[in-house]
Amino acid sequence: MKRMLAIVACGLLAAVMVRAQSSSSPKPYKVVFDLTTDDPQDQTAVLRWLREVASMNPQNEMEVVMYGRGLSLVVSGRSTLGDEVKQAIGRPHVSFKVCEIAMRNQKLEKSQLLPNVAIVPDGIGEIVARQKDGWGYIKAVAH
Repeated sequence: MKRMLAIVACGLLAAVMVRAQSSSSPKPYKVVFDLTTDDPQDQTAVLRWLREVASMNPQNEMEVVMYGRGLSLVVSGRSTLGDEVKQAIGRPHVSFKVCEIAMRNQKLEKSQLLPNVAIVPDGIGEIVARQKDGWGYIKAVAH
């Protein structure tokens, strides 16, 4: 009888521990970052946030959408953070997207972008679509 109680107690304890461990792992989420500035502090903040969000849960989906002056982060020869951007783009679940309208207004070509940066027809439309799909939204302003 004591042996049976010990087995049941161990089983319950194991179940509680498994449940506690699974509840302590944060559930993955999706977030879109809105970057419209060429301010180095704001751009650096976005890259830091990508690292920090991924460190909490590598399954978190992250997208940086750039329009206006934000495009400078991913334009070859303009970006002072090109190496950091390339490293971030190489991570799973991270994407960088630029607005085609902003590219046209700034007379930029796809060939001027860093590798693996995607172009969307409308940056604001991309952000709105992500929000409709349940993504969180962060406006990139560090100060």
